[in-house]
Amino acid sequence: MTQAPGKTTTRTRPTRVRWKIFLLLLAVVTINYVDRGSISVALPMIKKEFGLSEEVTGVLLAAFFWTYALMQLPSGWLIDRFGPRRVVGSSCIAWGAATALTATAPGPGALIGMRALMGATEAPVMPAGGKLNALWMPLRERGRGAVILDAGAPLGAGIGGIAIAGLIAWTGGWRPAFVIAGAVTVLMGVAAWWYIRDNPRQHPSVNDAEATAIETSHEEEDAAAGNSGRRPLRNYLKFRSFWAMCLAWLGFNGVFYGLLTWGPLYLSETKGFDIKTIGWSTLVIFGAGFVGELIGGSLADWWRARGRSANTVMRALLGVAGVIVVAGLVGVTLVPDPIAAVVLLSTVLFFLRWVGLMWSVPSLLGGRENAGTLGAAMNLSGNIAGILTPMLVGFIVGATGNYTFALLYFIGAGLIMTASVLALDYTKRLPA
Repeated sequence: MTQAPGKTTTRTRPTRVRWKIFLLLLAVVTINYVDRGSISVALPMIKKEFGLSEEVTGVLLAAFFWTYALMQLPSGWLIDRFGPRRVVGSSCIAWGAATALTATAPGPGALIGMRALMGATEAPVMPAGGKLNALWMPLRERGRGAVILDAGAPLGAGIGGIAIAGLIAWTGGWRPAFVIAGAVTVLMGVAAWWYIRDNPRQHPSVNDAEATAIETSHEEEDAAAGNSGRRPLRNYLKFRSFWAMCLAWLGFNGVFYGLLTWGPLYLSETKGFDIKTIGWSTLVIFGAGFVGELIGGSLADWWRARGRSANTVMRALLGVAGVIVVAGLVGVTLVPDPIAAVVLLSTVLFFLRWVGLMWSVPSLLGGRENAGTLGAAMNLSGNIAGILTPMLVGFIVGATGNYTFALLYFIGAGLIMTASVLALDYTKRLPA
């Protein structure tokens, strides 16, 4: 039987374009973290070439986060105003160009400037992904949507260790490796602009059954929670859950960005790893985070589908993850063996990345209309840790000559994260 365009029958199966979009977002975020983490993999060579002190190295690692954090709130406004498709595509193209331009840096000052440019251009990607999660995913699938989006972070960090180390070995230096990485990113930006849409009804490959299923879920969600339209960020500042969301992401990034920026150098300087061993160890450690994040998202959606409340699911999963993260970091501080350190760090990343479920929270608290703004606010708070952590670790290591107090700093960030995920109320949309 021939079916007219735009029509459906009871036998029509919904298409699954939403999952293809999120696999594309996974690739975008993966490349995002390959590019932002490339400096850490190449850092032993860059330090030697430019004669960088530990303190200047900390400033270099933090420069990305200065502009990345500064651009979060403007990015959230742009996403809610113009839609995530344009923002994701243009951002990806721009930071690819910035990555390639990093190879032209003649000295430390220019290198710091290029890293700041990369931070500004990468800023919109995660909040835009959170907005797409709210627009494309039914409520019952939003946990998996959130972690597929966020899983690109550990996957990119892990792949980046191998990819950048391999490119350096193949091309003979870090500069041509950065040019190649930037070119790949530009191509990914073009693909994102071509395929992503801001609404399921706008996508040529979505059939009526899939669009209707998504819309029905959104209507049920709005009826249960109330939908107040777009609101300014200041309306949310008086609520505990808003601040708990922000502090949870700040603590999370205090651990994650600390390990992302200083982890390779820590393995090099305290465990004697060469660049090849650093690459494989980074793949193992952050690869464990990728696997853990996907498992955490699947567990959350599975548990919610069986009727448990959002508070039960989120507080249990994220609370357990926080306790294990803190315990694992204590173990890293106490155990000197290199292999044990890699195993413990892999365990830390496996459970730390469960907190990627937080990317479902902005739409829970503010609805789809405000998901970009609240996601940007959450990411801004997280990237305060991104600004402070690399510099503080640099000064701590420079002052003490070892990484013990730096690891204690990570433990403190893990405690803030754990307390905050337990304080957040995941069941109530915040009134405007």
